[in-house]
Amino acid sequence: MKSRGFTLVEVLVALVILTLMALLAWRGIDTLLTSRDIAEQHLERSVRLQTVLQQWEQDLLAAQDSNGAVPELAFDGASLRLTRRQAQGLQVVAWTLREGQLYRWAGPVVQSVADLRASAERSQQFINGDSQRIVVLEGIDTWQMYFYRGNSWSNAQSSGNGSLPPGTPPQGPTGVRMVIEFAPGAALQGKLTKTALLGAQS
Repeated sequence: MKSRGFTLVEVLVALVILTLMALLAWRGIDTLLTSRDIAEQHLERSVRLQTVLQQWEQDLLAAQDSNGAVPELAFDGASLRLTRRQAQGLQVVAWTLREGQLYRWAGPVVQSVADLRASAERSQQFINGDSQRIVVLEGIDTWQMYFYRGNSWSNAQSSGNGSLPPGTPPQGPTGVRMVIEFAPGAALQGKLTKTALLGAQS
């Protein structure tokens, strides 16, 4: 019996089928790669956010009174400044929101009142190229701080004593709550709330 070969039409149909299968396989691989990249980006952003929040909390847990030399903790709407205890002395730390970016500034560890005051003054100056100031988060629309004083939360910029009786001397906060609203289109979305109790152990 004489063997019969493939016709040109059959070869073309087979090539078209193989091309379609290869195209579908490539699209599947491309989708998997894209999904993997997106998952890695989400993980990286989550890890970075958790690191920032842990640093913010650790700064607050280490807040230390300097006997009136500089404020232990203060918020002016743009910056949260605090005096942090370190093994070798005290350190001024400032968290500042500027043009959608959250910065952390950490001054040198000092031992004298004069150096501490100089560091607190420098923390209020936004100097370009300052190596002690780093961007920790981006894409922030607004933020607000609340202090826990007098058995209730209040705006950190107010000086109220919450539910304490009238005439009670101003009380220092025993807790800080940060509320961040991310900008539309930013990598992180929605509202973030983080609370730290001063003097609490993590």
